[in-house]
Amino acid sequence: MTQDQVANPVGATGGTTASQQGHEELPAGSLTPAQAFDALYTFCAPALVRQTYLLTGRRELARESVERAFQLAWQRWPEVAVDRDPAGWVRIMAYEYALSPWHRLRPRHRRPEDLPADPSARALMAVLLQLPPTQRRTLLLYDGVGLDLPETAAETEASTPATAYRLMNARAAIAARLPDLADPSDLHDGLTLLASTEGLRAAQPPAVRTGSERRARFWTRAAIAFTVALIGTTALSLRTAPTHYEPPVPPGAEIQGVPPKVGQGPLSAAEAQLRKKLRESAAKGPERLVPLGR
Repeated sequence: MTQDQVANPVGATGGTTASQQGHEELPAGSLTPAQAFDALYTFCAPALVRQTYLLTGRRELARESVERAFQLAWQRWPEVAVDRDPAGWVRIMAYEYALSPWHRLRPRHRRPEDLPADPSARALMAVLLQLPPTQRRTLLLYDGVGLDLPETAAETEASTPATAYRLMNARAAIAARLPDLADPSDLHDGLTLLASTEGLRAAQPPAVRTGSERRARFWTRAAIAFTVALIGTTALSLRTAPTHYEPPVPPGAEIQGVPPKVGQGPLSAAEAQLRKKLRESAAKGPERLVPLGR
């Protein structure tokens, strides 16, 4: 970790200055893609984990957000490597993942996480978590990371007046609860102190690259399996589908004029005599086969 990162753990990845500093320390022409990625990760990840912790108040989610952002950066490295601010690109991805509303559906995120042990840090974190996510992000980028108002507006996808309004509301809410942090410089120092009180560590760069490649292989295989299943379903449908129009069977209609079914009545005299004759005759022999002459 550089001296600037130790002195300012919140804003080590803030804006173009940090990006230019990273480019000056790491000449891109002499590095392989993996080495350039590892250098960017080593330079940005520690401070970015602390920033996402201030954004969410959850330690594990902060580490997960940064890892996912860098995994996405490794998958799109040809695009990220030529970006004018790779650190800002990764920061945007990490913030977007950290603030995703889907995290509220995860069982381990339904319970509140323990606040910092330091009383002042605990009070500031409690106030931050009560702010709306848009105000919290704007405050962190402007007073924590150190971006100016147009850069903050561009990163939060808002107009400059709307960004200024969010920033003033966030500062007013913090000043109402914590009067000692009403001054912006004191608020910056408070955010820096809060970020440095937690011993948050990022994963190693090779592990992040390996996880990114593993995730890419998984989704590639899933896409291939889905495509094969779709092709098989389509082929089965084409094979079993009718080749001509078959009109539907019309519903049944009631038939009128059919006489009702009646039970069998008593036998007549001739029928009774015939039945008696059949019962008295032999059950076997040619008499049963050769008719009698009349």
